[in-house]
Amino acid sequence: MPETANWPRLTLAQAHARLTAPGAPFELAEAVVRGISMPVWKNVPTTAAAVFERVRGFGAREFLVLDETRVSFDAFARATLALAAALQARGLAKGDRVAIAMRNLPEWPVVLMAALLSGAIAVPLNAWGSGAELAHGLSHSGARFLFADGERLARLAGALPPSVDHLIAVRASGAEGLEGLIGAPAAWPLLPEGVMPDVALAPEDDATIFYTSGTTGRPKGALGTHRSLTTNIFAAPFVLARAALRRGETPLEAAPQRVTLLAIPFFHVTACLSSLIPNMAGGGKLVLMAKFDPETALALIARERVTVTGGVPAIALSLLEHCAGHDVSSLQLVNYGGAPAPASLARAVRAGLSAAPGQGWGMTETSATCTSHFAEEYEAHPESCGPALPVSRIKVTDAGGRALPPGEAGELWAFGPNIAKAYWNDPAETAKTFVDGWVRTGDIARIDEDGLCTILDRARDMLIRGGENIYCAEVEQVLVQHPFVADAALVGLPHPLLGEVPAAMVQLRPGAEVSAETLRAFAGDRLAAFKVPERILTCETALPRNAGGKLVKDELRKAFLP
Repeated sequence: MPETANWPRLTLAQAHARLTAPGAPFELAEAVVRGISMPVWKNVPTTAAAVFERVRGFGAREFLVLDETRVSFDAFARATLALAAALQARGLAKGDRVAIAMRNLPEWPVVLMAALLSGAIAVPLNAWGSGAELAHGLSHSGARFLFADGERLARLAGALPPSVDHLIAVRASGAEGLEGLIGAPAAWPLLPEGVMPDVALAPEDDATIFYTSGTTGRPKGALGTHRSLTTNIFAAPFVLARAALRRGETPLEAAPQRVTLLAIPFFHVTACLSSLIPNMAGGGKLVLMAKFDPETALALIARERVTVTGGVPAIALSLLEHCAGHDVSSLQLVNYGGAPAPASLARAVRAGLSAAPGQGWGMTETSATCTSHFAEEYEAHPESCGPALPVSRIKVTDAGGRALPPGEAGELWAFGPNIAKAYWNDPAETAKTFVDGWVRTGDIARIDEDGLCTILDRARDMLIRGGENIYCAEVEQVLVQHPFVADAALVGLPHPLLGEVPAAMVQLRPGAEVSAETLRAFAGDRLAAFKVPERILTCETALPRNAGGKLVKDELRKAFLP
């Protein structure tokens, strides 16, 4: 429970009303979004171009840090406009898809913003994916342009779809190089100031395709608009202001520069839409990591005086495990979501890192944050992911789609300007998932009388490993492709840092013999590394199924118990 005396001074409803009233910093307005009237932030930028105008106002302030490379807002803006001009010179047209497949590099946001300002649809691909998975994203999206680093290029060797007209290598050889177009980051301050592309952008124009997966394991591209891209800009500032107001403090309108250690990949909506775009619009600094390592992260926190970090619960847990002897005095907030978090984590963050904890909920289809709470709000309800933002609505429904009263469990639905427009090139799945401005999340939740949401389970057959979705059917389908495998089932096993990890029970064909390591290698050749089962058990008997033919996974999990 929070230790602040006389907390809370205001109810959630009172704080929301005060912060969103006419003339308030987070004032609401009504807008018609794809034919549906809904509340939106009145003062938030509504297109990438409006965000970029703010970028240009921050001048020499530092924006991106990676190792010893430091990029100012001005250098970033110059590189972005230079690349946008180069893309248009190569025939990029409004609505074309530009795919990005690389680690967290300063070049990543340059490519994103150059594509968006040119009217293109940015397609961030999961950099951890296999060559086949990357190729599917390229082919399905119909991307004409691909920016890829050396590791991704190697995976795609011989598998590049014919839709890709322009391949631009990032810090790699074998194709036209990005450095040849705009130079290395150290040279960006010397580029001409550039001009904005002559492309009209509207809030409801298509902007992004972030790939997720469905219950069948078939990847789906959530199509987001410029409005859904920018809505999260106010998410964290609003919740911080609400927590301060409920504490009895006056929210700060002009705070020192926020310094965020970004330890999760840009290709996730959490990193891109909840961190990159808001920091771009608000003048924050992002300290990048190519790959998370707790000791390196803690050293960066001390060196860069990081004020905010997090991403998924595994990162917070790992920092707590390794923080002894490190200077974390600059940390103010450790915020996370994307995977189940133990209820004890909030208090552990406060005690071990002397920072306010925060937790939220969102998904690819909600363009990141939909519910959130920080500090005392979260510590008072550590099992909850918070209430919906003022521009969002949530409800739980029964199997027939009827809204249930507070406290009852049902499928969670979400609504608002942040909701993705559709699934790219998939009308059937779009019709199932997106209903009159609402998205059916597949999560099982309950909402109390104050609007606090608690996620109870996932209706879809899925597990989450350190923030990465693993859809069981996809892995099972790969395992049964092995000639010695008759049937396979994937389950999640608890893990102290990652939340859960995949494990598989495999039924072998009569007389067949194959080792677990052979099966893991077989899966590893066809799947991203994080999807490969940590453990595989084999058996000769049929896997347990119910009368409807569905696997009884509670029974299967028992086989992995000590």
